[in-house]
Amino acid sequence: MPRSKRDKKVYLTKTGKKGLQLKQKIIEDVRNCVKKFESVYVFKYRDIRSNHIKDVREQWKNSRLYFGKNKVITVGLGKSKEDEIEDNIHKISHFIKGTCCLLFTDSKKDEVVDWFENFHVQDYPRSGFKVETTIKLNEGPLKEFSHSIEPYLRQLGLPTKLDRGIVTLIKDYVVCKEGDVLTPDQASLLELLGHKLATFKLELRAMWTKPGHFEKFSDKEEEEEEGGEEMEEDDVD
Repeated sequence: MPRSKRDKKVYLTKTGKKGLQLKQKIIEDVRNCVKKFESVYVFKYRDIRSNHIKDVREQWKNSRLYFGKNKVITVGLGKSKEDEIEDNIHKISHFIKGTCCLLFTDSKKDEVVDWFENFHVQDYPRSGFKVETTIKLNEGPLKEFSHSIEPYLRQLGLPTKLDRGIVTLIKDYVVCKEGDVLTPDQASLLELLGHKLATFKLELRAMWTKPGHFEKFSDKEEEEEEGGEEMEEDDVD
């Protein structure tokens, strides 16, 4: 009887005892998910906030999401045909780069693809976001703000003063222009003013499903840059 691919041992060198235990746990969890669920999808995210991830998790509560530890996850799946744990599953490892997540699920492909195509969230943009509209404030009172926040508004760049206890803009002010890449101060001002200029989406990159079917959704190069910040969640149930 041929030896199961899952029986292969993985050796992690140059790792402390605690770190080694964590990595081995991740590898074991990933392999158990492959065994339990019919399919695994890789999707990309960018600048999405943790509360939105919680919403995604709730909508896929019968499935499993796995974030972070990309290199360890690829070890669990297998990086090549020689060390993969299931036929062709190493191909999905090429897409586990940068800010990405795995979705292990028993849902049908059409249901998964339709959900990702329709998922979007309006939210406040972060610094580094390129805006597509101009936001301008006219001279005069800003009654939506309490007097206690006026020093902070000036710190963010707004030309304000207190006039009889009311926050007042002493001249017209452009918070951002179309095409601007937001600074931290601009991003903070837009949030205070209630302007949700960013639409966050999740991009499906690839899928693998039993018994060994692989499919790529994006035409982008597989060797994608490692930019962005991985969301660190150990075991994200």
